[in-house]
Amino acid sequence: MIGRQLGYAALLPAEWEVTSVGEIGTYLNGYAFKPEQWGANGDPIIRIQNLNDRNKPFNYFDGEVPDKYRIRNGDILVSWSASLGTFRWDRGDAWLNQHIFKASPNLSSVTDEFFYWVMVHGIERIAENARGSTMKHVTGKEFNNSEVAIPPLLEQKKIAHILSTVQQAIEAQERIIQTTTELKKALMHKLFTQGLRNEPQKQTEIGPIPQSWEVLALSEIAESFQYGTSVKCAYDVKGKAVLRIPNVVGGAVDISDLKFGKPKSSEITNLRLQSGDLLFVRTNGVQENAGRCSLFENEIVDCYFASYLIRVRLDSHTLNPSFLNEYSRTETGTSFLSGKAIRTADGKFNINSGTLKTMLVPVPGIEEQEEIATMLSLIDTKSSSARAKLSALQDLFRTLLHELMTAKTRVHELEISA
Repeated sequence: MIGRQLGYAALLPAEWEVTSVGEIGTYLNGYAFKPEQWGANGDPIIRIQNLNDRNKPFNYFDGEVPDKYRIRNGDILVSWSASLGTFRWDRGDAWLNQHIFKASPNLSSVTDEFFYWVMVHGIERIAENARGSTMKHVTGKEFNNSEVAIPPLLEQKKIAHILSTVQQAIEAQERIIQTTTELKKALMHKLFTQGLRNEPQKQTEIGPIPQSWEVLALSEIAESFQYGTSVKCAYDVKGKAVLRIPNVVGGAVDISDLKFGKPKSSEITNLRLQSGDLLFVRTNGVQENAGRCSLFENEIVDCYFASYLIRVRLDSHTLNPSFLNEYSRTETGTSFLSGKAIRTADGKFNINSGTLKTMLVPVPGIEEQEEIATMLSLIDTKSSSARAKLSALQDLFRTLLHELMTAKTRVHELEISA
């Protein structure tokens, strides 16, 4: 592992070698492109922002610089300023900007794949020692002089094979999540504009909907709108679970970060949640999150909700809670609430129960509501399964990366061949 002196060097197997980062590779800093050299034509310039976020737009360069700054698929890139990270380039020919190393292995010491994982593993320790709290920075001298532990060639290949296999499994789950997310978005648009009965459409205030559907204000079909408790909540209080803004995400209630409080006696009955309750975020620093909704389905018993949330309770014989929860996450539903959010003096965006009451909702027959909600729920189930697998694989990867690269676990103990 990279990171100045290895505190565990004495514990390494005798056949492992402790050397420096500079001995196992060469590191070329990118070209110092000036903003006036950026253009719209030529090959893309790889800046740190393009490594951290694949959606960030490129600047381009259509001129002459030494060919050593040209990057091709498979090259290993290490960002060493502002943010630290290791990346395997896979987006075609490009130019390398400054503050990023092109890292090339010394193949007499390490394999290309193992060298990549050395960089991935070591950058975490470099980040711990780097200058700056949020904007990290490491000098070339510090980088080159950092110690690294290198196993024999055969063990390198096996370690790289194991880590690459887990990484490929992670990427497969990420693709499933992306596909199901895109599928659900497309299906939501179709279902909430065309329905399931192959009816002709009509134009309404919220866009096209099937001919037999109604458009109703939420105030016409909801039983109640209720603000939550303002009692102080904490992790170590012996009281009732109180849901907060962080618990209202993605249409479902997340109970991984619970706080507890002691609701007033007058709130015990009035604010206790029951299955089918909808919770709307009424204040948030991000406008698009004002009005975010989740459906409570008895994830935890004897549960309450905080004052920054609004509970909407429905007559489920008229409007299916799952149907409204799904509609609230469509582009039309989301933009209606967030678009009416008012910015306050502290920079946050607020909605209130009055805003919610005016929300326009497409309302088909109850059977069609239930069918639509069930179809969308099936996609959520597949996505949730993939997310759970992804989380488990990421935990496994982090453990294996640390254990294998520090020889705490040896490849022969895993019984996985390269």
